[in-house]
Amino acid sequence: MNIRFDSVILYVQNVELLKKFYVENFSLKVIEEDSSWVLLNAGTVNVGLHKIGDQYLREIESGYQFDNNTKLVFEIDVDIEWARNELISKNTEMREIKTFDHYNFRLCDGTDPEGNVFQLKVKKI
Repeated sequence: MNIRFDSVILYVQNVELLKKFYVENFSLKVIEEDSSWVLLNAGTVNVGLHKIGDQYLREIESGYQFDNNTKLVFEIDVDIEWARNELISKNTEMREIKTFDHYNFRLCDGTDPEGNVFQLKVKKI
C-alpha cells in the first residue's frame, strides 16, 4: 500500500472568515467550495475548512475560540520578522520568534480568527 498525506480538515464556525484569512495571508488557492466547506491547496497538502454542524454551533458562545492540539505549519521564503509584523498589522495574534539548538529553522506561532494555531517556519541563513 502506498500512502500520501492529502489533506487536513479543521471544523470551524465560520468557513468564509477562515477562507479569507488563509487566502489573504498565505496565498492558499481555493480548489473546492460550497456553503459549508472549502478546500484550500497549500502545496503538497490541502487544508479543508468544514463548518461545524448546526446542532453543535447552537451551544457555542459568540466569539468562542477553540482549544485544539493541531498546528498548521507553513514554511515561508521571506524574512520571518517581516511576515510576523505583516500579520500583527492585520490584528493576528502572533507569538515571539524562536529557535532551537540543532534545528535549522526560525519559528513563530500565531492563531487564526477562531483560535487555530499555525506556525511560520523559515530556514536559518
